[in-house]
Formats: sequence, structure tokens, C-alpha cells
Amino acid sequence: MTFADTQRRSEENRISPVFWVLLATLATSAWAVVSGYGSARFGVFLFVVSGWMVSLCLHEYAHARTAMHSGDITIGAKGYLTLNPFKYAHALLSFVLPVIFVIMGGIGLPGGAVYIERHRIRGRLKHSLISAAGPLVNVLFGVALLVLVSSGVFDDPDRPAVLDGQQLIVSAFPAALGFLAFLQVSASLLNLLPIPGLDGYGIVEPWLSPRTRRAIEPFAPYGMLAVFVIFWQTSVGQWFSDLVFSIIRLFGVSEAYPVVGQYLFRFWQ
Repeated sequence: MTFADTQRRSEENRISPVFWVLLATLATSAWAVVSGYGSARFGVFLFVVSGWMVSLCLHEYAHARTAMHSGDITIGAKGYLTLNPFKYAHALLSFVLPVIFVIMGGIGLPGGAVYIERHRIRGRLKHSLISAAGPLVNVLFGVALLVLVSSGVFDDPDRPAVLDGQQLIVSAFPAALGFLAFLQVSASLLNLLPIPGLDGYGIVEPWLSPRTRRAIEPFAPYGMLAVFVIFWQTSVGQWFSDLVFSIIRLFGVSEAYPVVGQYLFRFWQ
């Protein structure tokens, strides 16, 4: 390997300044909420949005890294390993729309972003693992957040969250953690649905017949939007929220945390 090859690989794996800014925003907003500096509600908003975007970057990074080790050697040159959201193929679908979905509907729904040259990858199992790698990040992220909340380390009875002049039953920061965990759990479940355009379909697609795949392919661009409309406009959304809350309770976390966190998050209301 030449020096030029080594330098190129180093640049392909170098973490983007954009991702460092997201991490800095996450850490600063967390400190502000914990310390009570500034507006708690706006601090929660910044914390949740930056935390959500960090998880989206890691979600797409997992897809890209798994694809590279599965045979797509073009991943690095496309900038997918730098954790820079602006390098992804569909920034609108992958970052703008998911953040809008969080603001409007309070659900976590990552979108597709990295362009993988599937013809370079041999074996159906590898294709399925590439699609599963992203949701696995959300699962791990959600579990870590729920463990933090259930530990009670950030609960502060002397500093309860305040909304419209009323003291709430939990502190602001664990509530923010709870809402971010709610988004991760909902993203994990939604993204594993076998619907075209979501990773769940990407997991099962390699095992379908070519004829079935060709018939489904035209609907792939609309899968994520269809899911959002159904969950936002019908009773399915409430049923799904109840399911997410039941999973959260398995970790010993009261649903009061994500509920209060979402109220604080919507600082404009």
C-alpha cells in the first residue's frame, strides 16, 4: 500500500466536523438542562434534536460500514464513513423529514440514505445484515438511554421540570432522555416493518423472488411517507404508542418521562 493510499483511507475514515458540531450541541444542551442554565424547554429541544441526528448518523454509518465489509469497496470514497450527514445520498429523506416527523408527530422514523452498490455484494445473508445494521444502532441507543433513566442518576427532586408555571413530577433532563429513548424504540420498531423503503423490507427482500421484487420496487419511495400518514392520521398511531410505552415500562421506566419530555420538547406550544 502506497503513502497516497494510506492518506486516502485516513481521509475516508476521518470524522466530519459536522458530526463533531452535533456532538458538541448534544453535550452543551445536556449541560444546560442539567444545570438549569437558560430556557429548560429550548434546551430539551436542542438536546433531543441533536441526539436524534447523532443517532441517525450512526444508523447510516452502520449500514455503510457493514456494506464495506460485505464487499462494496466504494463506500469510503463516497464519504459515508465520515459521519457527515451532507455526504449521504438523500439528506432530505434521511435527516430533514425524520426531524420534521419528530416535531409534528413525536415518532422516530429514520429514512434511507446511503447508496450501496448491491451488485458488488454476494450472498443474501450479507444483504440482510446490511439492512439490519441500522435499526440495531437504534435498539442499542434506546436500551442505553432507558438504562440511564431507570438508574435514577439524573433525577433531582429539588429541581422538578416546570411547565406553564406548574411543577411536574420529574426533572427536565431525565424527561429529555426518556423522550429520546421513546424515539429510538419507535424508530427500531417502525424501521423493522417489512414495508418497501424501510430497512425491514431490506432485510427480507433478498429472500423474495425476482418477480416479487420487481412488482414491489415502484412503491419503495413512498413507504416512509405512507407509514407516517397512517400513524399520524389514524388510531394506529395510538396503538403503536401504547406498544412503545409497554416496552419502556419493561425497563422500569415510567411513561411520565417520555410524556413530560415531549411536552418540554415542544417549547413553541
